[in-house]
Amino acid sequence: MFKTVLFPIDQSRETREAADMVVKLVQKHSSRLVLLSVVEEPVADSPNGDVMSSPETVAQLLETAKSLFSGQGIPAETIERQGKPAFTICDVADEIGADLIVMGCRGLGLTDEGATDSVTTRVINLSPCPVLVVP
Repeated sequence: MFKTVLFPIDQSRETREAADMVVKLVQKHSSRLVLLSVVEEPVADSPNGDVMSSPETVAQLLETAKSLFSGQGIPAETIERQGKPAFTICDVADEIGADLIVMGCRGLGLTDEGATDSVTTRVINLSPCPVLVVP
């Protein structure tokens, strides 16, 4: 049913929590797992810069995640891209023919202000395939 699962990752607690669901899904459906991390453009008003804007940090995050899945007996492919997260996630899902995107949710979209800024909300609206949001 889910031949290819795309799991966009960052350093959030929500991503770590969603990983458990990804393991169950991929094992149950014998899916191909693709891990994606997006190097974001640095934010001008951020004093130290966002850690997800560092290509080195993103590369290390992908390797760590790949090792964790490998420890569960799940081979994972990794993709690192630069851009705006929501658009990049949807573009990669389309490129790889993803059958499902699994994402953690920070709950930012629950407020009027957060709804427009939520990566998860944008992905749900733009995705070429179903999106499973893990609360």
